[in-house]
Amino acid sequence: MSSTELPGTRAAHAATHARGALAGRGEEMRPVALPGLNLAVRARPPAREGLPPALYVHGLGGSSLNWSSLMEALEDRVDGEAIDLPGFGYSTPPDDGDYSISGHARAVIRYLDAAGRGPVHLLGNSLGGAITTRVAAVRPDLVRTLTLVSPALPERPPQLSALPTALLAVPGVTSLFARLTRTWTAERRTLEVLGLCYGDPGRVDPDGFTAAVREYERRLKLPYFWDVMARSSRGVVDAYTLGGQHSLWRQAERVLAPTLLVYGGRDKLVSFRMANRASQAFRDSRLLTLPEAGHVAMMEYPEAVARAFRELLDDEVAADTGAAGAGDAGRS
Repeated sequence: MSSTELPGTRAAHAATHARGALAGRGEEMRPVALPGLNLAVRARPPAREGLPPALYVHGLGGSSLNWSSLMEALEDRVDGEAIDLPGFGYSTPPDDGDYSISGHARAVIRYLDAAGRGPVHLLGNSLGGAITTRVAAVRPDLVRTLTLVSPALPERPPQLSALPTALLAVPGVTSLFARLTRTWTAERRTLEVLGLCYGDPGRVDPDGFTAAVREYERRLKLPYFWDVMARSSRGVVDAYTLGGQHSLWRQAERVLAPTLLVYGGRDKLVSFRMANRASQAFRDSRLLTLPEAGHVAMMEYPEAVARAFRELLDDEVAADTGAAGAGDAGRS
């Protein structure tokens, strides 16, 4: 995709940081400038030409780096890109300051429209799962399949272990937390996050931990870090209260794309019990449960998630082939 850089300091800042971003082996980062948005996109060149496109969307507090293991595992099946949501990773805050689920969904849609890569295999984790659910509901033309890893769909009552994260949405809490933890090292902060997100933090390899610490150190220096966390948390909480046609559960029922749901038995943020409700809400769904996984199964058990995704793709190809064969038979 070619993109036209917007004039001004923010576009230049985003471009410089995206090009210098932390990229895994075989990956590349690039800036993408859209009106009101300056995004960073992580790409992994496919194993061969002609593979279908995929887009990965991370969760609250995460970045495109969260998808590196799964992107590598699937490089022989899809042409993968992972986006840094506005204000996260190496993407700068959006000009309109909108961090709602709908605001993030619009950013994803605008990127896909500008890139011309749709329909894509769309994958989302946590907040990214809520965002991609909305994208699939309102723009089915952009989505070929949908894969949701611990999607942040409304849960009442929420798990007690998830309440501290929800409290970030309360005005003033992030500032208070920043003051109370100002002496924490990046290593301690990273360990706290891993303890919350992983079923077994011991599964993180030393190189992965070092990369996570470096990323945390960098982001803590950003002047908008806590503001983005607070506003995006507020967006999740607000989405939990929406009813009617804008309810995420109502929109899940509208999704037409074949959907893979992935839930971890040790998830401290999205209850494992929500797997059954999600299976009933998405009309064409299949479920992968990983009893030992936490909130980020694609990082903890990338091989298992990749295997289930491959099966989803195989069945989609078989269905397309069957439909084409039936059409040919009808014309003969």
